[in-house]
Amino acid sequence: MSISFQKVHKRFNPGLFQKKVQAVYNFSLDVHPGEVLGIVGPNGAGKSTILKILLGFIRATSGTVTIDGRSPAEADVRTKIGFLPENPYFYDYLSAEELMRFSAVTAGMPSESIKPRMDELLQTLALDHARKRKLRSYSKGMTQRAGICFALIHDPEIIILDEPMSGLDPIGRKLVVDLILTLKKQGKTILFCSHILNDVERLCDRVAIMAKGQLKTILDKENLVSQQTQIKVYVPEMSADQVQVLHTIGAEKKQEGKSTAIICQKSNLPRVMLFLSEQKLECEHLDVVSNVLEREFLRWLEGGK
Repeated sequence: MSISFQKVHKRFNPGLFQKKVQAVYNFSLDVHPGEVLGIVGPNGAGKSTILKILLGFIRATSGTVTIDGRSPAEADVRTKIGFLPENPYFYDYLSAEELMRFSAVTAGMPSESIKPRMDELLQTLALDHARKRKLRSYSKGMTQRAGICFALIHDPEIIILDEPMSGLDPIGRKLVVDLILTLKKQGKTILFCSHILNDVERLCDRVAIMAKGQLKTILDKENLVSQQTQIKVYVPEMSADQVQVLHTIGAEKKQEGKSTAIICQKSNLPRVMLFLSEQKLECEHLDVVSNVLEREFLRWLEGGK
């Protein structure tokens, strides 16, 4: 299913005699069927506001939002949407099973489909062992994963996730990343906001960067991978002569605390490794640094064009 924002504006009136706040300004964006699109931006950029307008929680001051050319307010359209808010609140006296059953019944799922789907999600997100425990006994990460189960129980076509990695430990993050990749293979349309740029860069087909309520730019996979990835090769201390030779092959030395790193582009790595062999320098370890999205994010945040 496709999503379309056309010239969306949103102004909030904070109170009597106070100036109206322009939260979103002239926002236009098309999300293609089966696409994973990330929205990134600083706090207050308007990301959550856009999602709330799409879901019908608040109304746009002007502009239109459609899903497959129809209003998101239509009941049969809404049942095709799954949503995880940034700060989910659930009745903590419910168990994960009860929470998911409530969501499934509300979405109109056939009763015979609920338990198999529930079992599948609880196992996928490693909550099967705690399915009957009250949510009040859950950790922050477990509650977050329960919220994802809640959003996905009815197998929606459109999945909207606002900070889905919030509160997750590395294992929980991997579970959610793997789940999103699986949903992507199934052709789901996924729209999510996150401050964890590495996850956004890895998962998304396109990334929309917002600042001060405006859509600044959209990066696609080609933008993100066309710029060369940096490599850091950590070695023992180098002599001045070795550093001079290093410069001739298009690499540079950088001191990181007590560690010495050789910085080069990915395409230049074979020459650097040959240099290490010739100079009899040992490669202690190697890091891959793909910071294209971070650089673009900071550039637009600072008003770049």
